[in-house]
Amino acid sequence: MFILGFAGCIGALRENTFLLKFFSVFLGIIFFLELTAGVLAFVFKDWIKDQLYFFINNNIRAYRDDIDLQNLIDFTQEYWQCCGAFGADDWNLNIYFNCTDSNASRERCGVPFSCCTKDPAEDVINTQCGYDARQKPEVDQQIVIYTKGCVPQFEKWLQDNLTIVAGVFIGIALLQIFGICLAQNLVSDIEAVRASW
Repeated sequence: MFILGFAGCIGALRENTFLLKFFSVFLGIIFFLELTAGVLAFVFKDWIKDQLYFFINNNIRAYRDDIDLQNLIDFTQEYWQCCGAFGADDWNLNIYFNCTDSNASRERCGVPFSCCTKDPAEDVINTQCGYDARQKPEVDQQIVIYTKGCVPQFEKWLQDNLTIVAGVFIGIALLQIFGICLAQNLVSDIEAVRASW
């Protein structure tokens, strides 16, 4: 992006047609790559959903290993009010939260605090609210923790905000097309002036 911006800026300031053409061509390539990625994402949405599920489950396995990853998972689960990839039972993949008899962890059959439903009356986050949450019946779980997975919640968020997401992508695409047109217009003006000498 730096090289592309540099080429566009210096090409316009110095009226360098080579840099302007470089800027225009690469901006066009980026535009078509984004367009291709959008079409492929629509066509292969089931594959993307599987990859997202695989990615979240791998991160659940490593939840306590990396504090940045832990914060990312906690933020995601709190923001989308979800737990695990497709449900709270995905936390069985983590060695601290799985429900096996050999697990001696206090967090056994639990979930992280980010899966817990929030009590508006509480000012301080109860980091132990998810302990033993998955040992309760499904009906009781829904009172204490979020039972919906993050993949379905993300899909729901996309559907609810489709016009905003589409508007952002269309806005970016229009800016790129506008940049290409301006660069090509400047190149043709420079070449017209040079031809009149």
